[in-house]
Amino acid sequence: MRDLFVLFINNLLPIFLAAGAGFLVARYLGVSTPAVSRIVFYIFSPCLIFTLLTSGQLNGDDIMQMVAYASASILSMGAITALIAYALRFDRRIMVALLLTVMFGNVGNFGLSLNLFAFGESALAYASIYFVTSATLIYTLGVVLASWGKTNLRTALIGVLKIPVIYAVIFALIFNWLNWELPLPIDRTVSLLSDAAIPVMIVLLGIQLYNSKLSKNTFAVGLSNLLRLVAFPLLGIGLAMIFNLQGSAFQAGVLEAAVPTAVLTTVLATEYNIEPALVTTAVLTSTLLSPLTVTPLLAFLGA
Repeated sequence: MRDLFVLFINNLLPIFLAAGAGFLVARYLGVSTPAVSRIVFYIFSPCLIFTLLTSGQLNGDDIMQMVAYASASILSMGAITALIAYALRFDRRIMVALLLTVMFGNVGNFGLSLNLFAFGESALAYASIYFVTSATLIYTLGVVLASWGKTNLRTALIGVLKIPVIYAVIFALIFNWLNWELPLPIDRTVSLLSDAAIPVMIVLLGIQLYNSKLSKNTFAVGLSNLLRLVAFPLLGIGLAMIFNLQGSAFQAGVLEAAVPTAVLTTVLATEYNIEPALVTTAVLTSTLLSPLTVTPLLAFLGA
């Protein structure tokens, strides 16, 4: 028990303290979520991804293996969730809300920082690939699910072209392939912004949690938390073995599968009016409950 407490103090508590700072500035200084979110989305995240991918830690095979693992885990969990929702005869809106909150975890704000604290930069590089894969899926499949009949796949795919981290990946792969290097002033600029990315992401998490609204549908919220925090990491472990992930890749992949619900799902739920209160409650409660499941998982992964 003492070892678990130390794991929580060293790896999870810093995230919650930094997120708490974001919560307080949102509460007392009126800092808005959209402004900070756009800065993270368009500046910090692309610089972080580019830096991680050009650091030389991962080759093409490593990247494709993690893309395949992340895609398989997210889609498999979606299929399981859909079957459960159908068996329980949930209506369409509740089913979509459940799919969004279970399939898409907070692999950026929460997962990247946790991987860095627990397993270092090697795991962070693998986690960044999971993050990019998840972001691509949420802006395609997630949009299609949330719209359900209002937006076609073509429109969703066009939306992917607006994701800056996609271009960061493309440019990083080109630079690696051609052995290019950024000019020193630009390289230092990208490095500075990359170093700032994870702290700002965690603060943004607190700002976003401040704006959470509670739902009275406790059964659906509880089911979402159970699937997201318990079933998903178990599935993640099984798939990591099937995909033969080793070392830092195994640690990063499983840990990313275990993070709480992505805050971005609240944006989709609000935009398309898919039970926004249920989704935001799932985000808040899964985040608060995550130490209970993530801490033992860290011990299992050898943190």
